[in-house]
Amino acid sequence: MGTRTDPSALRWLIGAELSRYRREVPLTLSELASRTGIGKPKLGHMEMGRYQQFPEDIATVLRACGAEQIAIDRLTTLAQRSDARSWWAPWANVMPDWFKTYVGLEGLADGAFVFESMVIPGLLQTEEYAQALTLGTGFVRPDHAERFVSFRQARARRLTDDEPLTLHAVIGEAALRLRVNGDETRRAQLRHLAAMAERPNVTVQVLRPEDGSHSATPVGKFVVLDFAHVRPIAYTELLDGAMYVQDPDGVRTYSMVADNLRQVALSPAESRALIREHAGA
Repeated sequence: MGTRTDPSALRWLIGAELSRYRREVPLTLSELASRTGIGKPKLGHMEMGRYQQFPEDIATVLRACGAEQIAIDRLTTLAQRSDARSWWAPWANVMPDWFKTYVGLEGLADGAFVFESMVIPGLLQTEEYAQALTLGTGFVRPDHAERFVSFRQARARRLTDDEPLTLHAVIGEAALRLRVNGDETRRAQLRHLAAMAERPNVTVQVLRPEDGSHSATPVGKFVVLDFAHVRPIAYTELLDGAMYVQDPDGVRTYSMVADNLRQVALSPAESRALIREHAGA
């Protein structure tokens, strides 16, 4: 299985790029409409990812914004990649709308940095751990819990498919200690985590309290997604939604926090040893 193209996520990514180029000039939507001959409502829908972005329209908009030909080529090529349906469609009714966008983007990403202070990141969870965690949160209906867990397992295959995601995860030591559905579930999860950390595309580091302060203290969980054809974005979850950071300066701030976490946390080898110790292995 290769990279899972998601039409709605592609439109979102392209729309974010179009908006960036327009704002960098800067131009209002009305001014851009005057330059391109494309109606203001259509331009707005293109930027929001709510309208199919045809390659010729993308090229027209980017030329009006003074973009280089290489940028025009990469975005028009990206616009031609689409499947008939999103890979997560079978689980659409068990996911909140805000999360659908994220998993679509994750499926398109080439690399991801994830920071989780309290739980094991979703891509690295076992089925039993994911089920217990899902039921414990109360955010998923009990009758949807089993299907939501099957979705998580399908999502986790992003790390083992033909074109695997490159994942770098920094995890708080509290996540290793968290008791989820009893000690055996926790230990099995940690054994799985240690095994995944041996994969060439997966790096896991553990952040301990004794390692000192770090710049993520006021931030909490966040993700930075890297893409081959568009600029990176940052993502953080709220209690009932999510926030996407697209502005280059904002994304750079999250990337700097990620670099700080890499420096403060235990090395990957030390982290694997600590995970195995917590697993009783």
